[in-house]
Amino acid sequence: MKLETIILPSAILFVGLMAGIFFTWSNAVKPGIGKLSDLEYLRALQSMNREILNIPFKIVFLGSLITLISVPIFYINLCAENIFWLFISAFVIYLLGVFTVTILGNIPLNELLDNTSLDNISINEAKALRKSIEVKWNNFNLVRSVSSSLTFVLLIFSYLFLNR
Repeated sequence: MKLETIILPSAILFVGLMAGIFFTWSNAVKPGIGKLSDLEYLRALQSMNREILNIPFKIVFLGSLITLISVPIFYINLCAENIFWLFISAFVIYLLGVFTVTILGNIPLNELLDNTSLDNISINEAKALRKSIEVKWNNFNLVRSVSSSLTFVLLIFSYLFLNR
C-alpha cells in the first residue's frame, strides 16, 4: 500500500474529528455551561480545558496538521492541478483558522483561566474574569469550527475528484 493512500484518508479522519469537537463545543458545551453562574461556568470551563489536554486529543490535533501538510507533498505529482490547489487551500484554511487561532486565541484564554485560583475568587472577580474570557473564546471557537468544517469539505471533494 502506498503512503499517499493512507495520508489523505487520515487527514479526512483527523480533520473530521477536530471539526466535530469544535462543532460540539460551539453548539452544545458552551451554550450548556453558558447558563451556569459565573463561578460555576469558570469551574466547568477550567475543568474541561484541563481534561481535553489528553494523549488522544493531542494525537488528533497534531495529526490533523501533520497529515494536512503531507497531503499536497505526497500528491504533488499524482493529481490534477486543481485538486492540488484544493489540498493547499485546505491546509492554509486549517493552519490559519484552526491552528493559529488555537495557539494565539484560545490557549492564552485557557491559560488565563487555568492560572486563576477559583477557590479564592470573589463574585465580582468571577464576573469580570468570565466577561474577559467567554465572548472571545466563543468567537475564536466559532472560527475554528467553520475553518475545520470547510477544510473537511475541501478534503472530501478532493477525495471524490481523485477517485473519479
